[in-house]
Amino acid sequence: MATSLSDKRPRTRVTGPRRHDSAGPLAYALLAAVVLASIFPLYWTFVVASHSDNSVLGGSTPSLVPGGHLLENIRRVFDTVDFWKALGNSFTVAGTTAVSNVLLSSLAGYAFAKLRFPGRDALLVVVITTVMVPTQLGIIPLYLLVTDMGLYGKLSSLIVPALVSAIGVFWMRQAMEENIPDELIEAARMDGAGQLRTFWYVAWPGVRSVAAVLGMFTFMFAWNDYFWPLIALPPENGTVQIALNQLAAGYYTDYTLMLAGVVVSVVPVLALFAVLARRIVSGVMAGAVKG
Repeated sequence: MATSLSDKRPRTRVTGPRRHDSAGPLAYALLAAVVLASIFPLYWTFVVASHSDNSVLGGSTPSLVPGGHLLENIRRVFDTVDFWKALGNSFTVAGTTAVSNVLLSSLAGYAFAKLRFPGRDALLVVVITTVMVPTQLGIIPLYLLVTDMGLYGKLSSLIVPALVSAIGVFWMRQAMEENIPDELIEAARMDGAGQLRTFWYVAWPGVRSVAAVLGMFTFMFAWNDYFWPLIALPPENGTVQIALNQLAAGYYTDYTLMLAGVVVSVVPVLALFAVLARRIVSGVMAGAVKG
């Protein structure tokens, strides 16, 4: 039987470069060490908060095993200071600033990325420049402004100055530039959609994961802020960080009491991260696939 010339040619398999999908044991050991180093301070806080003060300070070697006094120490926290009010104040401030930053920063980022108006680039430079100004330099003018507005001692003195941030505007502007093609915006305009409709139905779905990260970081920053609440609020109307400072005040520091308060204050942040973790990971993976 006659065979064609193509059948006689040697067949070679075209293979690409080898991929090393599995990491070596050294990489896993390094990752495990990093994870343990990151988790240990939180675990140590929980361990100390679960022991009595005598066992922590009187023992020759600190115990690494949790004790049975955690609930008792947490009850002492709420009996020592008005921790419920502090939690409510922190939730109000952190939640409001997180939502407002996500909304206002997204709108401003959309305007800087997709709209054309006179002075746009110069205004963006001014916004970015404000990030370089240290927070401490603006405390005195901010204090005078808050006092003149009659907001001193109120939660609004923490909320109003933090409704939107320059870093949030720049962050969302970059997200709009990278994730939203101009062709989609032009197509929506040709279909008769207004600016707000275009933003909500075209631009916003593409940057929700980035906005979730911004909201989480804004919430954490407002929740952990200590310097400005210490100045703007009285101790009886303070946030969680002010309440923790009251637990640590005095001639004698009860470390189990103080760290029990820290455990309670960390729970909301961990819960928020657990809720937003999937969206954050999806946003990172989407960027990785796109890049």
